[in-house]
Amino acid sequence: MKYYSVREIAQKWGLSERAVRNYCAQGRIPDAFLTGKTWNIPENAEKPARIPRAQKAPETLLGYLRQEMGSRMTGGIYHKVQIDLTYNSNHIEGSRLTHDQTRYIFETNTIGITDQAVNVDDVVETANHFRCIDMIIDQADRPLNEKLIKQLHGTLKSGTSDSRKRWFAVGDYKKLPNEVGGRDTTLPEDVPGDMQDLLAWYLEKDVVTLEDIVDFHVRFETIHPFQDGNGRVGRLIMFKECLKHDIVPFIISDDLKMYYYRGLHEWKNEKRFLLDTCLTALDRFKAVLAYFRIPIPADRNQTET
Repeated sequence: MKYYSVREIAQKWGLSERAVRNYCAQGRIPDAFLTGKTWNIPENAEKPARIPRAQKAPETLLGYLRQEMGSRMTGGIYHKVQIDLTYNSNHIEGSRLTHDQTRYIFETNTIGITDQAVNVDDVVETANHFRCIDMIIDQADRPLNEKLIKQLHGTLKSGTSDSRKRWFAVGDYKKLPNEVGGRDTTLPEDVPGDMQDLLAWYLEKDVVTLEDIVDFHVRFETIHPFQDGNGRVGRLIMFKECLKHDIVPFIISDDLKMYYYRGLHEWKNEKRFLLDTCLTALDRFKAVLAYFRIPIPADRNQTET
């Protein structure tokens, strides 16, 4: 086999001689060898691919989530948000999957062996919720709109037993009246207009605070635009909007469920019930950010004074 010198290879590859020597010293050119102080490089050697420079650390939580989502990094903030948000939001709505089972589905895309029956819808909606979180991370910095809201619902309920019911509109507003917590909600024929009014009210704000996001959530749940899945879609929207407006997001955990429900019901009379519950969840999420050494946004715009 014919061998070339560093100078010859440098000219062939369009590199400096120093760069070629470094490649040889680093073992990145197979079968290159030294004779005294001279490198001998095989004629069929290929130019090594450049090693990308280390990525600059993101400046926001959204940046970290997108970076880790893109690389499918495990054990980081993206991994934790996927499991914790999915488990708690589904559990509030009655899912019987455990936190470990939720984690196992996310990490392996399989169902762990169990001696108890597992509800198929719980598994399907868990996998679907993971996709919904990817959607809100992808579109976090875009203005909230009806298309995304309907896409979240369509993704969440796709493939469930509800999707096989003729009267259940997957990815579209409800066809039949429903209630929540014993309270009437917007009638089906009024939902499109009420949702447009809600979005118009929200999107005209110059500065969005945590209280605005929670207020939107209450109004959304009062409308209850979908036949089912409103709570999970609503909590996904809150997480997205916190990311968009650089507000620390939060996850309503199962142990806060009753305080959360009370806050929703009492919002018109006393906003502090729900705000305090959300702030408790927010403080917990701050601890998570601190653990992962992710910059915590300033407390500006958290709530109105």
